[in-house]
Amino acid sequence: MAALARWCVRHRLVVVLLWLLAFGGVTAAASVTGSAYSNDYEVPGTDSARATQLLKEGFPGLGGDSDTVVWHTTSGTVRAPDVEQTMTRALDKIAALPQVASVTSPYKDQDAQGSDQISPDGHTAYATVTFTRPSQDITKPQAEAVVEAAKAAGTGGLQVELGGSAISLTAASGDHTAEVVGVLVAAGVLLIAFGSLAAAVLPIATALLSVGTAHAAVGLLGHAMTVADFAPMLGMLIGLGVGIDYALFIVTRHRRGLKRGLSSTEAVTNAVATTGRAVVFAGATVCIALLGMLILRLGFLNGVAVAASLTVVLTVAASVTLLPALLSFIGPRALSRRERRRLAEHGPEPEVPTGFAARWSAFVERHPKALGLVALAVVTVLALPTLSLRLGTSDQGNDPRTATTRKAYDLVAEGFGPGVNGPLTLVTRVEGAEGRLALDNLDTTLRATEGVVAVTPVTYNSGGTMAYLNVVPDSAPQSQRTSDLVHRLRTDVLPRAETGTTLDLHVGGVTAGYDDFAGVIIGRLPLFVGVVVGLGCVLLLLAFRSLGIPLKAAAMNIAAVAAAFGVVVTIFQWGWGSEFLGLGREGPIEPFLPVIMVSVLFGLSMDYQVFLVSRMYEEWLETGDNRRAVRVGLAETSRVINSAAVIMISVFLAFVLSGDRVIAMFGIALASAVALDAFVLRTLLVPALMHMLGRANWWLPRRLDRVLPRISIEPPECRAAHERLTDVVDALTKETQRDVRDTSG
Repeated sequence: MAALARWCVRHRLVVVLLWLLAFGGVTAAASVTGSAYSNDYEVPGTDSARATQLLKEGFPGLGGDSDTVVWHTTSGTVRAPDVEQTMTRALDKIAALPQVASVTSPYKDQDAQGSDQISPDGHTAYATVTFTRPSQDITKPQAEAVVEAAKAAGTGGLQVELGGSAISLTAASGDHTAEVVGVLVAAGVLLIAFGSLAAAVLPIATALLSVGTAHAAVGLLGHAMTVADFAPMLGMLIGLGVGIDYALFIVTRHRRGLKRGLSSTEAVTNAVATTGRAVVFAGATVCIALLGMLILRLGFLNGVAVAASLTVVLTVAASVTLLPALLSFIGPRALSRRERRRLAEHGPEPEVPTGFAARWSAFVERHPKALGLVALAVVTVLALPTLSLRLGTSDQGNDPRTATTRKAYDLVAEGFGPGVNGPLTLVTRVEGAEGRLALDNLDTTLRATEGVVAVTPVTYNSGGTMAYLNVVPDSAPQSQRTSDLVHRLRTDVLPRAETGTTLDLHVGGVTAGYDDFAGVIIGRLPLFVGVVVGLGCVLLLLAFRSLGIPLKAAAMNIAAVAAAFGVVVTIFQWGWGSEFLGLGREGPIEPFLPVIMVSVLFGLSMDYQVFLVSRMYEEWLETGDNRRAVRVGLAETSRVINSAAVIMISVFLAFVLSGDRVIAMFGIALASAVALDAFVLRTLLVPALMHMLGRANWWLPRRLDRVLPRISIEPPECRAAHERLTDVVDALTKETQRDVRDTSG
């Protein structure tokens, strides 16, 4: 690491130009190729996946996304001639748009399907717009064209709204308000912490350049594998948080070296050789936690894992290459004017922890048991709501009240019932007359089933070999009642209907698909968590040569994840403040969120563990005194950890402004976990436990120590000091044993 730092300092202009070239090249390539994101939640082999596949085979025209245009009149009815003429013209315009396969209007064939598209009170109607492709393959301009054509029909007495997966693309925010707010707050915190504008700007510049490069690279990645449309925003959220933090730690160590009288080159080299090692190690743990999603073997999550890991890798690379080069440009200006003046007048002075950090460290040393119990109580209270976590589909009824998708959802629910927003689709192959007869009689059984309000007639394909029908639940797509209906159909109603026939009915639809996705994730979650926790523990074991450190880290990380889930459940599932924050009403938690959040939160939790314990370990290697190691390590790192936490929390919470429910969940979860981690776990519970355990913190069986490979975070001089200390202790032990034998003799 020291050699890398020296090379970057000597060739600082080359390093900066290479990073600028990489950013420009990747961004240009992404602009030329465009994005290719895909929100394909389908899990092959599940019942809903088989239903989707059968629909594609038997009814190719149904393979595209289906959205709705809803209109409502407060006076008169939607059957009024002027309303009918206005909406018919609008629907004809939509039907003529590219990528629109068909439009089903309530004003055509009213004796058949259209009559069901006008509410009983006559005030609301809807048309179904079917695209030629699935929603993940529809571009935002194509969806916006549909919205513009429909909205143009709206007047003072006629409200027109649109809903559906493709329409939701138009609600995506194109600005970067969240990122700007987060960066500005981070810059303010850095300026206060450093007192130097130059030093405060460098972490921001490093993070922005690396995250910008990663954002463009993720766009290119979408052409090679399935990458969700929220992956770039998620990567930016994580990248800005860890990128600024990693740079903050290195700049802090660099400034400490300057205050000790080192030259700028020596200070940079020392910072990268010490803190830079911890940054690389922390980044590796984040990537390992993220890439743990690959063991789930879900294409949708594979792209998210690789995209987020790529962002972290680039932020780490920038921290140990670009940042040293930039630090060498500003030289002593990394210190404030007051600090430079004091250094010139009084010379180098030993930097002794003072102020609140030192007092807090001493306070924890004196009261470890009481403070440990307080920390456990806080974590337990925050984690309790996690016990009521419910995974499922959050429908467009969770969108903000101002969104057209939410308005369309509410109009349909009020006029036709909530189940119309997410009907279930039953699909089967048909062989022989007995199969057709059983299907034709199935609607009677379905209508008598609890939770069903309507059943459409059976529709056969041209060859009569495939058929489907829609079942309308009496509850919303995200409701537990709808999930119960899916389960009831699959395990009770449909098996009885299939008895004695060749039918093999499969249940599809939004709720069925999400329930299957959630079921697969829940089934694989224990293996996933075990692998992520296990790999993290192995890395810490190799780095700190201790059994206690990784076990405590695993427990702390699980506590942070549980507490973060508790906050997410409280806000998003229970709805405490969700409408106030502009995040819509309460609803279940998306099935993929727990996996992604466990990966990200576990990785980020390891960051503070590494930075805190690495300084303690460094002191332990030099002195062999556990109480001093814990006290000094906490006193010297708590201030910078708290500053880093404030930056991360600000960046993460700023993403709530994005207006995207999923990104807001990530932002609030990450901010909650970091706040708990920095202000409760790492600066309270961890040091309290380490004081209580004493020398046992650093215990490792000698046989295991000899077998394990060495991955060191501490600098070489500390390892040498530790080896000398170990040799002295071994020599004294042997001499004492000889004296005892001689005395006994």
